[in-house]
Amino acid sequence: MTTAARNFEAGLQRPEDAQLFSRAELEKIRADFPILQQKVHGKPLVYFDNAATSQKPRAVIDAIVRYYETTNANIHRGVHFLSERATEQHDAARRTVQKFLNARSANEIIFVRGTTEAINLVAQSYGRANVGPGDEVLITGMEHHSDIVPWQLLCDDKGAKLCVGPIDDNGELLIGEFADLLSPRTKLVAVTHVSNALGTVNPVRKIIELAHERNVPVLVDGAQAAPHMKVDVQELDCDFYAFSGHKVYGPTGIGVLYGKAALLNAMPPYQGGGDMIASVTFQKSTYNKVPYKFEAGTPDIAGAIGLDAALRYVSDIGIDRIGAHEHDLLEYATTAISQIPSLQIVGSASEKAGVLSFVLENVHPHDIGTILDQEGVAIRTGHHCSQPVMRRFNIPATARASFAIYNTREEIDALARGIEKVREVFA
Repeated sequence: MTTAARNFEAGLQRPEDAQLFSRAELEKIRADFPILQQKVHGKPLVYFDNAATSQKPRAVIDAIVRYYETTNANIHRGVHFLSERATEQHDAARRTVQKFLNARSANEIIFVRGTTEAINLVAQSYGRANVGPGDEVLITGMEHHSDIVPWQLLCDDKGAKLCVGPIDDNGELLIGEFADLLSPRTKLVAVTHVSNALGTVNPVRKIIELAHERNVPVLVDGAQAAPHMKVDVQELDCDFYAFSGHKVYGPTGIGVLYGKAALLNAMPPYQGGGDMIASVTFQKSTYNKVPYKFEAGTPDIAGAIGLDAALRYVSDIGIDRIGAHEHDLLEYATTAISQIPSLQIVGSASEKAGVLSFVLENVHPHDIGTILDQEGVAIRTGHHCSQPVMRRFNIPATARASFAIYNTREEIDALARGIEKVREVFA
């Protein structure tokens, strides 16, 4: 075990270090990701679709394979060796997430399928118990559909109102107008930490302070933040925080909901079934303690173990260094593609993560993506499950390049050349 890994296991914080990766370090990191070694349409793969899902390092792949080859068994109630070992590894994964988020207790960590399920859990459990007719839920104008639709369903069911804080032409939240929307009727604030469509980093600490002044709890959608920046839920003082494993180099189908213990203990179960109960009779059931109260049925054991490996991988390298590397790529890419005629970047917030959305005059984003794919460059095209954002900017869709630990400036050069080829095709 490396020194960094030992420090992480002990719960120690890494020293702040924003030093960029050397070429040798970056090559070593890239070698950790087997999928990057292939060619697409005869060209080296350039993978810029990281905001949708990131690639997986060998450490994660090996952890999942090792589990199925040596440990596979159901957890908790089993008394045999494999079950006990699987339970130990699953419990260890929960503690790893606790350290990653700096939660007070591992019991504040609930395993879910991803950010979407985490938000739905809060909407259907906390929301249904605390939101009533005439109440309000406040979100922002840059939310992913997963942080819009669950609240619409809740509001429709309860006779409540969904309020939306506006964003400006740069893609930044108008914090003053957002604050004005907080009222005695506001029962919950739900806000993205980082916009998946624009890359905007929201001032979540300020938002939380404003909401807490009115005793309003805050859920933070951290799907696009957890892979790129340090998240300390105690420092943020958020009430709920959600993220997905597959965006932080872990497997699909596993995610996390953090919730303050007092809130989780007071919330009713989200689903019923095995492991979320203390006792069951035909007349009445009593429920297990948190977090198990919210984890009905057999969990994604292999997914939790894979997430454990992913978070250890990220922590070993250092989330601060990852963020610095991606910020360097964002600045380099912004300069490179800004010089391309007829190209417009969508989202120019002063605080951005590694997301670069753009449109090209008279070219549909799907055509951009198709031609870039022939050059071996994978980007995302469409509305990115953020249709209200597209309407705000009066566009149907964007092309989006999003960056990760293994991307390079040379790959950005390939992106720029590919966009020039798109222009040639549509000249």
